[in-house]
Amino acid sequence: MRFDFDSETRRRLGYRLIDQIDSFFSSLPDRAVQLPLEQRSYGPLHDALPEKGEDAGQVLDELCREMVKQGFHVPSANYFGLMNPTPTYMGVLAEALVAGLNPQLATLARSQLASKIELETMRWVGERVGWPGEFNGTFTSGGNEANFSGLALALAFKFPDAIEEGVAAIGSQPVLYASAESHHSLDKSAGLLGIGRKALRRIAVNEAAQLDPEMLKRAIVQDLAVGRKPFCVVATAGTTNSGTVDDLIAISEICRRHQLWLHVDGAYGGVVIFSDQHRNVVSGIERADSLTVDPHKWMAMPFAAGVILTSHPEILERAFSVAAPYMPKAAGAQLPDNSRISTQWTRRMNSLKLWLTLRVHGRQAYEGLIDRQLKLSKSFAGWVKASKDFELAVAPTLPIVTFRLKPAGRSPQELVADHDRIVEEVTRDGGRWMSETKLRGQSVLRMMVISYLTEERHLQGLEIALANAAKQLIYRVKTKA
Repeated sequence: MRFDFDSETRRRLGYRLIDQIDSFFSSLPDRAVQLPLEQRSYGPLHDALPEKGEDAGQVLDELCREMVKQGFHVPSANYFGLMNPTPTYMGVLAEALVAGLNPQLATLARSQLASKIELETMRWVGERVGWPGEFNGTFTSGGNEANFSGLALALAFKFPDAIEEGVAAIGSQPVLYASAESHHSLDKSAGLLGIGRKALRRIAVNEAAQLDPEMLKRAIVQDLAVGRKPFCVVATAGTTNSGTVDDLIAISEICRRHQLWLHVDGAYGGVVIFSDQHRNVVSGIERADSLTVDPHKWMAMPFAAGVILTSHPEILERAFSVAAPYMPKAAGAQLPDNSRISTQWTRRMNSLKLWLTLRVHGRQAYEGLIDRQLKLSKSFAGWVKASKDFELAVAPTLPIVTFRLKPAGRSPQELVADHDRIVEEVTRDGGRWMSETKLRGQSVLRMMVISYLTEERHLQGLEIALANAAKQLIYRVKTKA
């Protein structure tokens, strides 16, 4: 069977797929997140490699049917889990167009308009940061690559000889700092950069789950005293566990005093820059030397889309540029080739979905989304405060609410077990999903408003499920007693 279809077949298959996607999107306000507990399975598939092809329409229909039937649906309005959104429909269409055109963004000479669109999208994001001077950046595969890139920029800025000579040229152990609640990608990045995961100093957090500035000062002084070389502090704007935003202004002052690079991991919360009303939540973000933003989180983009931005655009080429004679150069081009400012070489056009969504809906759509979801999370936090069974673990900053069963003589181990029982009961029928995590080392329940389809009625359904789960837990305890 040849790979190329005739026009009639392409149109028939395309319309078939669009109908399936449309039906799925129509179901999302009330769709269950997953199958009921007793129907879930996690084993491998065992089909043999096909030697000959099958009918394309039948295979496509079967795949769509089974993916919807057996899938775990993070786009559902009843998904209260991690930072996985309902994608905008314009984002979905953009992904289809990118897959069809398949532009290669390594060089301007080979991409032209696609590269210009990516740079324009980058400019739109960077302008909302509020940097007074020049800036630049690139799209990445996600926050992990963006954070890796931010640390690579910090190393290149502080230790320029290390780019060619390696970390041995630094002469002593380089160290960086982030809160105990910051993302695990920082540990991974430190290892991959060759400075070692132990180079990352995890700084204790305060009662608000923010990086403690006084503890940060102390750690820097201690490292300097024994000959280590601090080079970077990572502040978080929206931690994964609780949505906490570090004190960016206080941390930036410490960085300036010690001449350290400030990277802000705003993969989730950095999107608040698109809100005029709530911009104060990330006050000081414009002081960052580099910034991570993940459009595939709060900006409702399909996976995958991350962004790394820096107010030191010249450092991008220092860190990432490598000469390659086979790469074409556009005569007279003023714009940079993406391969010279990115960890990637062959580059997918991850920007088009955001560019197209902004063109169609505008910034004010995000203004409304951010405000609406903050209000929904505030409403849920109010329910927790009024509950006889639960209490807030930390006051929410962004649309993530962390809470726990009220103390009743439980040990830490018992609290984990009881929270797991609550989650299992709430998610048993597959209708909705939330999770248990750790905050400041203690077990908490975590609820996040992430879908633009979520309304007050969905929260009320979750509240009822939580109240019933707590009643069943209390009943089991009394029965055992």
